Amino acid sequence: MKRESSALPRGKFVTLKIMFRSLRYKNYRLFFGGQSLSLIGTWIQRIALPWLVYRLSGSPFLLGLVGFAGLIPTFLLSPFAGVVIDRWNRHRILIVTQVLAMIQALVLTVLFFGEGIKVWHIILLAAFLGCVNAFDMPARQSFVIEMVEKKEDLGNAIALNSSMVNSARLLGPSIAGVLIAAVGEGICFLLNGLSYLFVIASLLLMNVAPPKNKPQHTKVWQGFKEGFSYAFGFPPIRLTILLLGLVSLMGMPYAVLMPVFVKEILHGGPHMFGFLMGASGIGALSGAFYLASRKSVLGLEKILPLSAAIFGTGLMAFAFSRIFWLSLPLMFISGLGMIMQMASSNTILQTIVDDDKRGRVMSFYAMAFFGTAPFGSLLAGGLASRLGAPNTLIIGGTSCLLGALIFATKLPQLKRMIQPIYVKFGIIPEVASGIQAAAELTIPPKE
Repeated sequence: MKRESSALPRGKFVTLKIMFRSLRYKNYRLFFGGQSLSLIGTWIQRIALPWLVYRLSGSPFLLGLVGFAGLIPTFLLSPFAGVVIDRWNRHRILIVTQVLAMIQALVLTVLFFGEGIKVWHIILLAAFLGCVNAFDMPARQSFVIEMVEKKEDLGNAIALNSSMVNSARLLGPSIAGVLIAAVGEGICFLLNGLSYLFVIASLLLMNVAPPKNKPQHTKVWQGFKEGFSYAFGFPPIRLTILLLGLVSLMGMPYAVLMPVFVKEILHGGPHMFGFLMGASGIGALSGAFYLASRKSVLGLEKILPLSAAIFGTGLMAFAFSRIFWLSLPLMFISGLGMIMQMASSNTILQTIVDDDKRGRVMSFYAMAFFGTAPFGSLLAGGLASRLGAPNTLIIGGTSCLLGALIFATKLPQLKRMIQPIYVKFGIIPEVASGIQAAAELTIPPKE
């Protein structure tokens, strides 16, 4: 009996060790700690900013305009930002983007406490931060491989990143709500600005090896075309990005319509809204932890269509629900499917892409995931005004399901194309060693 009782903690310890294995790398550990604190500040500002805009203007249109201004630069600039990221040192790019984002938050703080802040200031600063994020997001995604060193731990690091983002997503809004009620929005901007000090310090403390690839001296447009041809000429990359873009365009705008569901369909108030968004966040966090517990990237290609189908089904079921206690678990399911689809796409792309084109491919990833958001929000708003919020969500969920089914029909072909890459990097060690031995037999001896 004693042996059985001692086996359980040991099993849990092994599972936790697998789940957090990327933290054994010093650089990633520094980044994880600094970014965890900084992201809480980011989410505090994300809640405070629209609240301030609505308090100053009372205009839903201006709310949408601020959101659009903050996201549209990602769609327009990311592909060209990817060219820059592949040429320059990604570590230094991240330091610059974090400093610029900190300046943006501190300028908001000064304007607020100077009692001169206007909505047009916020729109300009939102657009400025959007331009910074167009470089920051693909650079940050591309830099992960330089921190974890071993490709077999890449999926774990990306999943831990997702858990970090969703943990901040749960904590940040709660803190923001208390601060806004107690002392106003300005303190939220100040805390966000100060939070960047942690991630900047973590980046400066890293010991990063110089990039192996020499900078390319091709023109920006030529580099963009080369990256586009590479990404969309290889079916596994092309289909992964297209499925992510479809899910982001048609499914992600559910959050924009959530106030309508809470008020008009479920007849609730702010507390119900918080519970529903919190359930989505907990689902996303659970999905991230599940992916972090996986030992290998093998099999992730099956999760891509499955998670998109889970997300789409959750949205459709939520659209039909008229009971809060039923809607709550459906939001959990939707959040679970959303993060698994996003993080699995990220992991597969980062695993199979050539390092000299990593920045450009991840810029297309950022474009698909973040850049389609403003168009999705506009589309969802337009459809909801004509067809109603439930029908809009049903259309979005159905689109995700159809995309998942089409992707699933391509899985056998994609597996055949990805397998040689997994062999090359030793992700399939048995096959890799067999092929290597066979190759050595065919090479004539040196004379």
